[in-house]
Amino acid sequence: MSLQTDSASVEAIATALYESISRVSGAFSNWERMRPLLSPGARIIPPSLQGGPPTVLDFEAFRQHVDDNVLQLQAEGNDRGFHERELANRTERFGNIAHVWSSYASRYSADDAEPFTRGINSFQLTYHGGRWWVMTILWDVERADNPIPPEYLP
Repeated sequence: MSLQTDSASVEAIATALYESISRVSGAFSNWERMRPLLSPGARIIPPSLQGGPPTVLDFEAFRQHVDDNVLQLQAEGNDRGFHERELANRTERFGNIAHVWSSYASRYSADDAEPFTRGINSFQLTYHGGRWWVMTILWDVERADNPIPPEYLP
């Protein structure tokens, strides 16, 4: 896809984010596709599963973190790929800002019958310069004590 297509709508940018982070075994995520979707200064905030405050990352720190994990999996002979797809979304928009609650399922392979995890992404977007830009990506994962609410599922 082209940047013009990927950033033309809220739905298109969410799809592009999922497609760019997904990868086959032995490969890295498509960072060249993801990078231009994010506004300068955008923040990516993974969940803190150890109970501490979340770590706020810029694009380069997030890319390095993910690539380091992939390299470790490859060194261990345990790289099975990563495929994340949207299950459902709820978008609220006011003027040039949008907030997308996007539930997702993660699989090792696109063909896996069952996901190994699910969760909800929160994307904050702004519209300027004739296109949508990602300002923040924040998410949490589904756990026994944190199920995805029914209204966020298809």
